[in-house]
Amino acid sequence: MKVAAIILCGGSGTRFGGDKLIEPLGGKPVWKWSIDAFREVVDLLIVVDNGRGIASSEATVVSGGATRSESVRAGLEAVPEGYEFVLIHDGARPLVTPDLIRAVLVGAQEHGAATAAVAMADTLRQKDGVTVDRNQVFAIQTPQCARLSDLHRAHAGEVEATDDAALLQKIGINVAYVSGNRINMKITSPEDMEIARALVGSAVEIRTGFGYDVHAFSADPSRPMMLGGVKFDGPALDGHSDADALLHAVVDALLGAGGLGDIGVHYPPSDPQWKNCPSIRFVEETGQRLVAQGWTIENVDATLLAETPKIMSRSNEIREVIANALGIDPTRVNVKATTNEGLGAIGRKEGIAAMAVATLRRSP
Repeated sequence: MKVAAIILCGGSGTRFGGDKLIEPLGGKPVWKWSIDAFREVVDLLIVVDNGRGIASSEATVVSGGATRSESVRAGLEAVPEGYEFVLIHDGARPLVTPDLIRAVLVGAQEHGAATAAVAMADTLRQKDGVTVDRNQVFAIQTPQCARLSDLHRAHAGEVEATDDAALLQKIGINVAYVSGNRINMKITSPEDMEIARALVGSAVEIRTGFGYDVHAFSADPSRPMMLGGVKFDGPALDGHSDADALLHAVVDALLGAGGLGDIGVHYPPSDPQWKNCPSIRFVEETGQRLVAQGWTIENVDATLLAETPKIMSRSNEIREVIANALGIDPTRVNVKATTNEGLGAIGRKEGIAAMAVATLRRSP
C-alpha cells in the first residue's frame, strides 16, 4: 500500500499579519517542520506552495489556489495512480509528530477515513448563555486521511471547506476520530508563534570563529603603522591594504564564525580596489554581512603579538574603534597584547602577528 501526503503551505497569513510559514521556529522555517515529520512516514510528499520557493529537493511542489479547497484539489491532482491513502495536513501546524501521523493513517485504514481531534478541556458557552456539553464536541486538527478516490469524490464540484473530514462525511464516508495532541497547534496569531517557540525551546545557535594574521615590517617610510584601526608611531606593516594585522585577525574570526570564508575571499590582495584600503572598512562590511544573515556579535577577543609598539595604553581606543565599526558595545570587545620574549621572527622584530576569537549568536 502506497501512501502520499499533501502539506498545505498556500495560506496568506492575513490573521497573523505576515507570512507565518517562513517565520523561523527552532532554527528552521515553520513550513519545514511538517515536511520533516511526514518524510518519516509516507512514500510521496507533495507541498502546495504559493510562491515561497520551497525547494523541489524537499518534496514534490505544486502551486496552490486562492482557497484552501482549491489548494487541496491541486495537491490531489498531483498524486499519481497507485496511491491508496492520502494524508492532508496544514503547514501552519508545525509540531505534528510522526507518531500522530501514523495513528491517523492506521485509523483511516481501519475505518475508511480519520482525523486528528482533541477533546475539549474548557467549558464551552454560547453567546446566549447556553453551556455546551464539552463531551459532545472536539477540536478538529490535521492530519486527516482517506482513500485517494474518496477524497476526489468529496472535492468534486469545486466545493469549499476548511475541513476535509466534513466533506468526506457529507458523501457518506465514516470518519474516525484519532486522539490528537494539544502541541499540534495551528499557528494563527503572533501569540501562537510565541507558544510554539516556547514549546520547541529557544534553539539559540552559537558559533565561534578563530582568526590569525601576520605581517612583516615595511621599508616604506611613507606608510602609516595601523593597529586596531588606530595610528601608531614607528615602522608600518607591509601589505596590500593598510596591513592592520589586528583587524585582519578580527575579520577572519568573524567570517569564520559566520561560515563566510576568509578575508582573502572578500578582499583579495590581487584586487586593486583594496590597495592601501583602511582595514576598518573590512570590519564594517563583515559586520553588515553577519547582521544581514541574522547574527548578533556577542564578543570579539583579539591578541597582538609584537615586541613593538606597545599598544595597551591605547587599548580602550582600539576597542571603541572596533565596536563602532561592528555596531556593538565596547564591552563586547577585548584587546590584549604580549611579546614573543625575543623568540622567532616576532621576537626579532621582523613583524607583528595577531589572533582573534569571535562569538556569534542567532535566535530562531
